[in-house]
Order: sequence, then C-alpha cells, then structure tokens
Amino acid sequence: MSSPENIRNVIRYLQKFKNALAVIYLDDKTIESPLYSSHIRDIALLHEAGLKVVIVPGARRRIDDILASAGIECEYKNNIRVTDADAMPLIKMAAFDVSNTIMTSLAANGITAIIGNWVRARARGVLNGFDYGTAGEIDRLDAEAVRRVLDDGFIPIFPCIGWNTVGHPYNISSILLAQQVAINLGADKLFFVMQDGGINTSRFTVPAGIALSESGEIPAMDLEEVDLFLKANAVNADEKQESERASMASLLRASQEACRKGVTRTHIVDGAIDGVLPCEIFSDLGSGTMIYTSNYGKIRSMLQTDIPAVLGVMRPFVENGKLLPRTEKDLFSRLGDYVVYELDGGVHACAALHIYEDGQAEIAAVAVDEAFTHMGIGPKLIDQLIKNAREKKVSSIFIMTTQAADWFEKLGFVQDSVESLPQERRVIWTKERNSKVYRLSHQVGQ
Repeated sequence: MSSPENIRNVIRYLQKFKNALAVIYLDDKTIESPLYSSHIRDIALLHEAGLKVVIVPGARRRIDDILASAGIECEYKNNIRVTDADAMPLIKMAAFDVSNTIMTSLAANGITAIIGNWVRARARGVLNGFDYGTAGEIDRLDAEAVRRVLDDGFIPIFPCIGWNTVGHPYNISSILLAQQVAINLGADKLFFVMQDGGINTSRFTVPAGIALSESGEIPAMDLEEVDLFLKANAVNADEKQESERASMASLLRASQEACRKGVTRTHIVDGAIDGVLPCEIFSDLGSGTMIYTSNYGKIRSMLQTDIPAVLGVMRPFVENGKLLPRTEKDLFSRLGDYVVYELDGGVHACAALHIYEDGQAEIAAVAVDEAFTHMGIGPKLIDQLIKNAREKKVSSIFIMTTQAADWFEKLGFVQDSVESLPQERRVIWTKERNSKVYRLSHQVGQ
C-alpha cells in the first residue's frame, strides 16, 4: 500500500503541473521496445490529468532500415546522417511512418494527436569542406500554430523533417528538434526517454561532489555539475561519435542549452523502466536524471503551515531515539528558530537554531527525509544555520546528539562537556538520554 506522503506528493504535483507543458522525446529503441504501449498509455494518462504534451519521436533506426532495404547507403558525420537528395523521399516516408505509429497508439487510448509541418529548416550546407547533403538545421518553429493545437486539447507530433521557404525538405535531428520545441514553447519539462538512459557509476565516471542514489544513479545535476560530468567523461578524438559517452554528451549539452534558454527542467529517463514518466513527474526524486538551473530546492524559514510536514519528517527520528519528541505547540512557540528544505512545494528536511541568554546557540532538530539524504541537504542546513548564527553574533555554537556524533565531527564539531552548556539547557539534560555535547571547533566569527 502506498504511504500517505506518496499520495500527498501525487496530489501536490497534479496541482502544480495542471496545464503545464511537457515535451517528450521517445527514442526509436523505446518505440520498438515491449514497454512502448505502456509508455503511450502513461502519456495518455498525463494528458488526461491536465498536462499539455508534445511528442517528438526518434526515427533513426527506421530511416536506416528503409534506406538499407532500398540499397541506399548513408554515412554519419558528427552523429548527423548524410545522404544525397535521392534518399529524401524515403527519409520522409520513414519519419512520418514512425509519427503515424505514435498517433495510432494514442488513438487506441482515446487521445487525438496531430502530425504537423510546423518546422522551417535550412540546409546544413558545407562545413569545413564537407557537404552535409540533405541534413538540415531548424530555422524557426510555428509556435503559435502548435499552441492552438494544444489549446484545442490535441497532442502535436513532430516528425524529424523540416521544410525551407520554397518547400525543399531536410532531415533534422530529433533530439535537437525536441530541444528547440521545448525552448520555443517555453516548456515546463523536457523529457528524453532513452533505452538504457540511466546515468550511473557503472557506465560513467562520476566526479566527486555529485550526489548519488543508493543504487549509484545520478538523480539530478545543475548546469555546473553537468560541465564537471562532461569533463570527467570527455570523448577521445578517435572515439566513435555513436559511442555511449559521445551520445550522452550530446544529450547533456542539449539539456543544458534547453535549461539555459528557459526550459524549467530537463529529464533523461530510462525507457526500459515501466512507468518512468509518471514517476519522474509525480515524485520528488523520480527515477531518472534531472538537469536544472540553480533554483531547484531551497532552504527557507519555516511557516506555520509547514508544521504538519515538519512533524512528519521528524517522526522516524523520534521513533528511533535520535530526536526528542516535539508537538505542534512546541514548533509554533519557536517558529522563528526553524528552517526547512523545500523541493517543489514539499518539505523534506528541517533544523533549528536556538539562541540562549548567555550568547550560545544550539543547532537542534536536524532531520532529513531518508529518501533525500544522498542530496547533501543536511550539511546545507547546518551551513545555513551557522551563517545565521554568525549574523546574530553568537559566542559559540553547539549541538547535542545520541547517535550522530560521527556525522557532526565531519562537519567540524568536537566533543565538549555538559558543564559548558547554557544553564537553561543544562537543566533539561538527563542521564537517561545521555546526549553528547559537540561544539563547532572554529570561532563563529571566522
């Protein structure tokens, strides 16, 4: 049975993303996979839940198969298909065939989709002496026409074909098309659904400092962390452009650029996981890797309306004896002492700074939702409270703990005596609980 908090998260995200716009790229391997119909059903459910959805299907394998069956050879340059003009009718046929597959599948789920020619393109041309033939680049999108389709309740589908002003077609990158559609429409979310799309320690080098899940996956990276990841996984000059590292690098750069140009968040998710799209949308951590700007998650002062959620975060720590029990009245009476960590409107961590008459300050009630411990939220809360204490010019900072001494030592606290506590704090210390006192080792003013 689902936990109450999971249900609350779903309701919260339903409210948050009603009428939000999601651009979804489905790679061709996902379209050909056994889970394809499940992903289409999930997209239909998202649409029915109030999200506006745009689909950009990948068609590389289908195009390659049709060209091969016609005896037409093509080559790839910088991961771009290069053919002559004779191949273009077959490329168009394959691209629209894949789009028709998506449209038919959505119709089977009661959803009306429209395939449109909303993309104006131009020839990629000759670069450094190399002729890219029928490969094209996006010139502009008819965003207003797409918005009208969305407002009418339909799902637009973009084949990977664009036309120039005189009607000549060009083959364009589906990934870059998805990126540009998301940018031009001001999408709230851009999804890249890829087979084997997980970014984890088993497949890539993960730089120190990037948070990992227990299974070694990277749940999220900000734009600076993406740069670190790309540097750690740099592609060698002689490495094939279709290699796993090269393909992921291209995908991450496209995600970065989308975020820099206004897309709220980009998600790279594994199409081999059933339910990956609703899980990524309707849960705080999801199951893929999210690329985001620096406004993801924040520490702020606790509000009265946060108290039930904060008590929920504290509950496991109270039950295992790490925290003293607190009531709603207790929290309300010291409302100004508490800070919380908020992510997408949900509270997932808390801590408090209590200042005593003798000028000492206590960091207390530190609790982080277990599902978020890998994100480094705890140290961020401590750093914020230390900063707050310095601004208030306290004389020293201490904590009291029964089970987290090692964790606090890593953060610069050293053991001290109970006798060093402020008088009002010392009188409520008990031998039965036997909490240890740890004090910040360097001067508060430093």
